[in-house]
Amino acid sequence: MITIIQADGAAERRQLDAMRARAAEKNADIEQAAKAIMESVRQEGLPAVERYSRQFDRREPYELPRERLDEAYIACPARLIAALEHAARNIRDYNEKLLVRSMEWNSPDGGRVGRVVRGLSRVGIYVPGGTAAYPSSVLMNAVPAKVAGVEEIIMLTPPTENLNDAVLAAAKIAGVNRVIAVGGAQAVAAVTYGAGFIPRVDKLVGPGNAYVAVAKRLAYGQLDIDMVAGPSEVLVIADGGADPKFIAADLLSQAEHDRLASAVLLTNDAALAQAVDKEIVRQTGNLSRSEIMETSLRDFGCAIVCENLEQCVELANEIAPEHLEIVTHAPRELLPAVKNAGAVFLGAYTPEPLGDYLAGPDHVLPTSGTARFFSPLSVDSFLKSISVLEFDRKALGPISQEIIEMARAEKLTAHANSIQVRFE
Repeated sequence: MITIIQADGAAERRQLDAMRARAAEKNADIEQAAKAIMESVRQEGLPAVERYSRQFDRREPYELPRERLDEAYIACPARLIAALEHAARNIRDYNEKLLVRSMEWNSPDGGRVGRVVRGLSRVGIYVPGGTAAYPSSVLMNAVPAKVAGVEEIIMLTPPTENLNDAVLAAAKIAGVNRVIAVGGAQAVAAVTYGAGFIPRVDKLVGPGNAYVAVAKRLAYGQLDIDMVAGPSEVLVIADGGADPKFIAADLLSQAEHDRLASAVLLTNDAALAQAVDKEIVRQTGNLSRSEIMETSLRDFGCAIVCENLEQCVELANEIAPEHLEIVTHAPRELLPAVKNAGAVFLGAYTPEPLGDYLAGPDHVLPTSGTARFFSPLSVDSFLKSISVLEFDRKALGPISQEIIEMARAEKLTAHANSIQVRFE
């Protein structure tokens, strides 16, 4: 079911090019439609949001009463609530340990410098509706924001006929302040410009369809966004000692996301690649989204047989995958060589779904090679810093002439004068 490639310097490059091409594909019609929606909402406000909501979702946007979240929490099975609360505790604990705090110190020149760290004032979390119900994403987006001290968290979700109870229960657990039933590019536009009862936000995070993704990119600059997300992906580095059942299961778990998902095995053992391929065929028949998985693996899945594990890591760094599993006899020994990855999963019993749901680190990760310069969502994503400076005359005096010289070199005489008048 997956193509097995012997790395020769060319064959694996063609596969990498195909992966990049899938991420780069853009639909001009979607771009044009999203731009039109954004501009209409900017000019008209809530009436435009309502018009597009009726057109695409067959109902106008509305805000859910707080009681609806309480009802959803009660309606969910106790085991699910326990799992969601366990996940929320782990996410909270992880982000509390990462939390950067305000600090000041004495400057070498005698003054005080430092920075004040503040949480953003208002954040929007987009949660897809319809058949895509992801309570885990609610936790992964909202809990770090809460730890950061964000004052107001607003969840946006399409106004479907029956909003998902698990999603609403997760919102309650995570501490979401308001839930507004509005979706699509019009939801992005509403929180970008403000529209009636839908306020502007400082940052918008969370996954959505192609229209939402394009609208978020267009909104960037008016507000901050988490990242421009592409198709999901996993890359597994494994040696001959790995269990092919485990590797196949992990590749399939990523391939079931959608037809553009990518699942790649890098190994130094050709026999393992063959065994994994057989396991994929065997396991697929027992899984519910087999058609999606088969398409994904056929088009964007492969096993690349490398000369050694060092070559596997080199390729992995070039791909910069969203999820990187290292399933070797000593996985931690390879970690220092890993430069580019959204998240690294070490060992046979650290599968990618552990990170998706319960471990604590966020599952909102850079895709499509952007792990070369983007980081996972975390408490840091919801913080901003303000520089603080405090000098008195005694501290400023000895360095005043140097400031004046630098200002004059840049022909900014008013800057120089600002210093000079203090010592005349």
